[in-house]
Amino acid sequence: MDHELGEAMTGPSAGIGSDHLGVSLGGTVVLRDVSLTVQPGEIHALVGLNGAGKTTLMRTLLGMLTPTSGTVSLFGEPVAALSAAGWSHVGQMLEVPFAYPELTVRENVYSAARLHGLSRPRARSATTDAVLSLGLSAYDMRRAGILSTGNRQRVGLAAALVHAPTVIVLDEPSRGLDPRGVIVLRELLQTAARERNAAILVSSHHLDEVARMADRITVLHGGVMVGSLAPGSIDLERQFFDLVLRADSANEARP
Repeated sequence: MDHELGEAMTGPSAGIGSDHLGVSLGGTVVLRDVSLTVQPGEIHALVGLNGAGKTTLMRTLLGMLTPTSGTVSLFGEPVAALSAAGWSHVGQMLEVPFAYPELTVRENVYSAARLHGLSRPRARSATTDAVLSLGLSAYDMRRAGILSTGNRQRVGLAAALVHAPTVIVLDEPSRGLDPRGVIVLRELLQTAARERNAAILVSSHHLDEVARMADRITVLHGGVMVGSLAPGSIDLERQFFDLVLRADSANEARP
């Protein structure tokens, strides 16, 4: 990589956690007894079928949803008690990439940097680095609203990572990216984990890609953690469906 995202901010030790987490929405149980940790310097991947609860888990970890039971924490602190200074070290992208359609690529990324507490000079420098790192230099003065889906995704990733966070939560971050963009993303996240000791949680449907990126892979199915996969093992897809089918069989066997 010729450029890396801005220097790491000095902040609290990274870490993401849930303990016996349960979430119900509209009377429907969406997550059951989910205990998960993401250690500093680790990339932890969540995989699961559509509707497994991956996005709900991420939203709850980020304080966007209130748990029905159990606890969630960032940097070892309860999410509800996390200070503004703590939140300034969190980078996230869930479902729809951050991008104001009327602003240019550069303006969007700069706005994200400022919202996360960077000074104007530092935000300008970090924005330049992020735009270069995500391959957006040719589009930096274009309005986000006219970009392709893949480039809007890159803008969202740049906005999530511009301030060099030490906790990173990304929902389907490779969605819409071309092969080069997938490699760029992988290298950025691995660099963040290795050099900034960032705790990184990603979700994906693509087992082959997360196997190249993640240190741990957890399978979520029907709102329950049903097992884990070793990133370097053979035939991850078969192992994944074995876990899912066993979980379904166990549920059907219950009275």
